[in-house]
Amino acid sequence: QVQLVESGGGLVQPGGSLKLSCSVSAAGYSVDFMAWYRQAPGNERVLVASMWRAGATNYADSVKGRFTISRDDVQNFYLRMDRLKPEDTAVYYCYGVFRSLSGTRAPITSWGQGTQVTISS
Repeated sequence: QVQLVESGGGLVQPGGSLKLSCSVSAAGYSVDFMAWYRQAPGNERVLVASMWRAGATNYADSVKGRFTISRDDVQNFYLRMDRLKPEDTAVYYCYGVFRSLSGTRAPITSWGQGTQVTISS
């Protein structure tokens, strides 16, 4: 019913930039909440950035001023990452909460499969 697919990860030198994309397939649903999480080896998955349907955003302190979450008119969403640091290395996951357009089905939460981001010289 709802599928999220990330893309855009890769290897970048410190100080570089990447833009991650989350392609959303959600027929019959509308996204209410979208977010990016990351998980470094040996660590828990943590919230990096989030956006509510109305546009309010929130960022982890470690990425404020460097990362920007955004969305397009179709429901896909993105994470622009600038001034990347080695500690940003992780698998990045997109996550969404979707509500039924008909109002007859329960909300759905969905995760993407993850995309590797490696910051190294």
